[in-house]
Amino acid sequence: MKIPLSYSFRNLWTRRLTTVLTASGMSLVVFVFAAVLMLAEGLRQTLVATGSYDNALVLRSSADTEIQSIIDRDQAAIIESQPEIALNPQGQPLVSPEVVVLINLPKRTTGQRTNVTIRGVRPISLEMRPEIKMGAGRFFRPGSTEIVVGENVARRFVGSGLGQSLHFGMRTWTIVGILAAGNTGFSSEIWGDVDQLMQGFRRPVYSDVVLKLRNPGDFTELRQRLESDPRLTVQVKREVMFYEEQSERLAEFIRILGMVLTSIFSVGAVLSAMITMYAAVAARTVEIGTLRALGFSRGNILTAILIESLLIGLIGGLGGLGAASFLQFINISTTNWQTFSEIAFNFALSQGIIFKSLVFALGMGLIGGLLPALRAARMNIVNALRAA
Repeated sequence: MKIPLSYSFRNLWTRRLTTVLTASGMSLVVFVFAAVLMLAEGLRQTLVATGSYDNALVLRSSADTEIQSIIDRDQAAIIESQPEIALNPQGQPLVSPEVVVLINLPKRTTGQRTNVTIRGVRPISLEMRPEIKMGAGRFFRPGSTEIVVGENVARRFVGSGLGQSLHFGMRTWTIVGILAAGNTGFSSEIWGDVDQLMQGFRRPVYSDVVLKLRNPGDFTELRQRLESDPRLTVQVKREVMFYEEQSERLAEFIRILGMVLTSIFSVGAVLSAMITMYAAVAARTVEIGTLRALGFSRGNILTAILIESLLIGLIGGLGGLGAASFLQFINISTTNWQTFSEIAFNFALSQGIIFKSLVFALGMGLIGGLLPALRAARMNIVNALRAA
């Protein structure tokens, strides 16, 4: 004979004030837990969305980032001649040698200066990255000192609006367009003509070469040929994999820091749940004795008390997740440790985070209710009834 589930719900409703207070404490912990995971996931999704599976990125073999990489013009010419490169409708190869440098710009809100990525590209780069559109204005003219800026740059930095000018690389650059790059890292970049930027920064070499594959399945053959070519000292990566690697170090740090904080907070939440359940058991000594006298086993009593504790954890988990879900509307920025430049992104809530948060909440409820449940299950029937 089992104790009906309605018994546990009735007891929670009877003690609704303490139930709400205990669940609220758990909600706060789950909120922090979910927020940390959403922060790391938002960063990862932004950088992964920056890359395309159809694109290959060629860098110097020892380079971890585009800024560290060097590809000279002769090497770039060899890479541009590969047969796996796709062509656009006009018959032009979809390949773009690029240069990536950093400049320092003041933020609109604080005036504090931070690094912003400058990417020198060819106009054909837009065809290679169809997720990027012109949100306002137009694309820069080849051979000019015109630039286009990502939406996050235009919104966050002084002098970065449409029609304004920025001075860097010993030249004054006019902003003629705003890139609508969505939830990608390109929203936090400034683009200009690759040759003009190389001259302005006195940089005689490219950072990397980006190419679109005619067939994504040709990647392995292309990589083997380029990496074994004695004229080249390069590594070839799918663009999407390269950008995912860029997020790993910072995302891992965020997760570790968050786990430390939530572990500390969860101790308080577990103790609160334990005190609540001990009080509930103490107040229901006669009731528990009566249930035992009616034939309910120790296991039934243990299960009923644990269910109550798990329900408190579930309520707290749902409350914390509900509050954390609103973080998706917040756009934040941080410094990417790989590139040392600022990147803006949103919190991201995934099914995996929902699952982990609910398991975490139920775990707190289970741990908090285990000892009180064991105490109730071990209660002597005669002593419990004497308490009446």
